[in-house]
Amino acid sequence: MSTAVGTDLLTVRDLRVDFAGPRGRGPVPAVRGVDLTVRRGETLGIVGESGSGKSVTALAVLGLLPGTAAVRGSVRLDGQELVGLPRDALAPIRGRRMAMVFQDPLSAFTPVHRIGDQIVEALRIHRRTDRGAARKRAAELLDLVGIPDPGRALESFPHEFSGGMRQRAMIAMAVANDPDLLLADEPTTALDVTIQAQVLDVLRTARRETGAALVLVSHDLGVIAGMADRVAVMYAGRVVESAGVDELFARPRHPYTLGLIGAVPRVDARGGPLVPIPGAPAPMAALPAGCPFAGRCPLVQDRCRTAEPPPAGTGGHLSACVRADELAARGPAPAEIYPMPPVPAAPPAPPREERAPVLRVTGLTKTFPVLSGSVFRRRTGEVYAVDGVDLDIRAGETLGLVGESGSGKSTTLFELLNLAKPESGRIEFLGQDTAALSRAAAHRLRAELQIVFQDPTAALDPRLPVGDIVAEPLRARRAPRELVARRVPELLRQVGLDPAHAARYPHQFSGGQLQRVSIARALAVRPRLLVLDEPVSALDVSVQAGVLNLLQRLKADLGIAYLFVSHDLSVVRHLADRVSVMYLGRTVEQGEVSAVFDRPRHPYTRALLSAVPLPDPAAERARERVLLPGDPPSPTERHTGCRFRTRCPVYAALADGRRTVCEQRSPVPAEAAPGVDHTAACHHPDVR
Repeated sequence: MSTAVGTDLLTVRDLRVDFAGPRGRGPVPAVRGVDLTVRRGETLGIVGESGSGKSVTALAVLGLLPGTAAVRGSVRLDGQELVGLPRDALAPIRGRRMAMVFQDPLSAFTPVHRIGDQIVEALRIHRRTDRGAARKRAAELLDLVGIPDPGRALESFPHEFSGGMRQRAMIAMAVANDPDLLLADEPTTALDVTIQAQVLDVLRTARRETGAALVLVSHDLGVIAGMADRVAVMYAGRVVESAGVDELFARPRHPYTLGLIGAVPRVDARGGPLVPIPGAPAPMAALPAGCPFAGRCPLVQDRCRTAEPPPAGTGGHLSACVRADELAARGPAPAEIYPMPPVPAAPPAPPREERAPVLRVTGLTKTFPVLSGSVFRRRTGEVYAVDGVDLDIRAGETLGLVGESGSGKSTTLFELLNLAKPESGRIEFLGQDTAALSRAAAHRLRAELQIVFQDPTAALDPRLPVGDIVAEPLRARRAPRELVARRVPELLRQVGLDPAHAARYPHQFSGGQLQRVSIARALAVRPRLLVLDEPVSALDVSVQAGVLNLLQRLKADLGIAYLFVSHDLSVVRHLADRVSVMYLGRTVEQGEVSAVFDRPRHPYTRALLSAVPLPDPAAERARERVLLPGDPPSPTERHTGCRFRTRCPVYAALADGRRTVCEQRSPVPAEAAPGVDHTAACHHPDVR
């Protein structure tokens, strides 16, 4: 067995996976001839849109596909063939020589067993060791991945861990037996950017400690740029381009790769429209003849529709495109080959202080009771979900609201949408104090405030055609039939959908199209403020680009104001005019987006920004990182002083005498300079 670093560890040749299709229609391909090579000690990143075959490839390598899947081809681990290996022969290899980090650790862990017992089981299955030694090793592993108080953590159940801690425990279990190969399938997809940075750092540590090779499956090109040594881009079940990470990002040779890179918003730059890859992938059960990307490709030629090109190239850079050499020679920017949608210029706006206020929130608070007892419920505490939020949105502007999960963003939205008297503080919408509104006045005002939810599939009634879904707000306002009949086609056309499809049902649309339907419904009553709650987080990057371009165009056309809630700071940088940062229920920094992103004054904001990966390998490697320890404190406790200090790198570096103010006084927002639209609630904003 070869152990030299750099020698081939995993070789995949002509891997094909078919799933049983509908009765009488034959099998449906999911993977169509994938070739991959993973060397010892390296990280291979696999990227592509949903349905491209990334996860199926990873599961096929481990032999974890269901019985309905037919696997052909060759998968060799250190020369040993795995395809066709009996289950009892594959079991000792899986977990000992190769292991998996799954996307959802809550589903991967057994919920009725303690974390420690599950790691001990993984150790004892593959090693001859007693329970005491295995338990000691499990505690060492939890300490390795950064879980505090490992002895206590061993006794915890999965539901008692936060999402980031569960993912770290999953990595600990995966590396328990020092495997040669780790496969990580979207390990950071559902995590906050700060927790994502922690998990990626843990993966780097696990690789360094075990010497394992890593196959990292991700849709996030920034994550791949910072983690991978080589990259494979998948489309329609095949690898369409593969190269070293620097070469692939600098000189992509496939139009699909070029489009993916151009579709990604960047936190370090604010530009014009993003590159939307037109159309959607063809169904795997009905792929067209020739190149499967031909229907979406801006460089398509007649020969592309007759035969599917095989990957070809030199110097380890392979591309399945007949025009790869031309792309390599030209080195075009994505906008040079993809048709870019026009974004109309907004009319000249007066200075911000002269524009009419749309929403003003001052000192907003909201608490929830903590109840105990099963028969006689009694109040034993409070959850301080929102504890001092200030927002200010003017006509025609976009305010981005950012922060980790649990920071109070969603509770703030619910309080705003309720249009009622807040528990404490003040909400003014279109100049009216919501505490003074009658029920009838609130009902009249509600049309001016609409929301687009994160998941359009859950937000739209599956029993109604989309024409009726879009018309629903108008009918709720008792609009005349003639107006409804005229407005629905206008709205569908306005969001880039064909009015002729108004009779179709939601299941007949893609995710991006459904989000456009949601936007059309929200715009039906011509609101003054549109609340966008993570509207693109569930979409592929290529679809996300189209929706973000649409929102930019609608804002320019309609002069509407947006409250844009997102955990993706790159999207906020691209779309917002101003940004407000929340931590543990409180506004800690806000101001004009360029000022906050380029010159952040609060250490929490600096940590958030440093954790956002850049889709640029050289820039990503050169950045300074601020890794926040642990998770935010519990919102059930009243915190004295600065509530961020338990995780604050500035506080940790201060001399004892300078820490007192952070411990005893809660910071109040202060301007960066007189008259500058940039405030931060920090006692030491200039300390780095």
